[in-house]
Amino acid sequence: MSINGYTFANPEYLYLLLLLIPMAAWYIFRRKKQNATLRVSSLSAFKQPYNRIKEWARHSLPVLRMVTIIAVILIIARPQSTDNWEKQTTEGIDIIMALDVSSSMLARDLRPDRLDAAKDVAMQFINGRPNDRIGLTIFSGEAFTQCPLTTDHATLLNLFKDVKSGMIEDGTAIGLGLATSINRLRESNADSKVIILLTDGVNNRGEIDPVTAAELANTFGIRVYTIGVGSRGTAPYPVQTPFGTQYKQMEVEIDEATLQEMAQMTDGKYFRATSNSALKEIYDQIDQMEKTRIETKSFAKKQEEYIWFAIIAAIALLMEVVLRATIFRTMP
Repeated sequence: MSINGYTFANPEYLYLLLLLIPMAAWYIFRRKKQNATLRVSSLSAFKQPYNRIKEWARHSLPVLRMVTIIAVILIIARPQSTDNWEKQTTEGIDIIMALDVSSSMLARDLRPDRLDAAKDVAMQFINGRPNDRIGLTIFSGEAFTQCPLTTDHATLLNLFKDVKSGMIEDGTAIGLGLATSINRLRESNADSKVIILLTDGVNNRGEIDPVTAAELANTFGIRVYTIGVGSRGTAPYPVQTPFGTQYKQMEVEIDEATLQEMAQMTDGKYFRATSNSALKEIYDQIDQMEKTRIETKSFAKKQEEYIWFAIIAAIALLMEVVLRATIFRTMP
């Protein structure tokens, strides 16, 4: 049982508080029976006016006694405070986001381009999952970990902002990007381990085949969600010319069959994002699918809190004794 933040080790003794009801009723009944009358021939003997305040103050004696009884009962019930976080249920998994940063990600079929659109939506996804450990892997012709698994999402978001095309050798090493992500998750003890891999091309670099990397992910119990980003048909790609950067319509090539196979092998799912809104919806779907409930516990340190009730009981009892022996003293 808990009252105002206090828990009680022996809450059954709190039922003794019900005794205050008959005690209060008995006091009221007895006061009514004590209203006697006295006939006198003259009131001249009573020179002092009737002190109504003192009469009402006499009721403080039973009130003080009840306060003493209440405090003693609470002491017997052993009030305690707890210095800890209560057991709670949170949603948390380990996630690595593998992001393609090849030059083709600068295509303008998404706004402002594929890479910035992917970064914006991924950062919103991170903000919506405060209890997860999330990391970031980037890949193009090669791959490396931009941020290991962390709950420090502020740092992760800052590293996301620094991601740009051209950071590493150009190309599309999907298998290597997935393998690098797996390496960050393989020793994780989380109940759910996930990789969200986003690319806009076909694997053309790296020593590791995407399907082989997916088999490895399945071995470690890692679920892979693959996202192919890019419109269907053609898209405006930046091309360097003597007159500066110009945009040329080029065929969009995404190896959807391989991405689908990678997802199916790991109990994940493949998505195709042809617009900013579609990409946002994809991350929303993944967010809903990956709500794993993990119960967190913490140690409790309980402290006995009877001392204040003991002080109240002592003060109330002392006041009753003093008042009864002085101001409200009665003759036998």
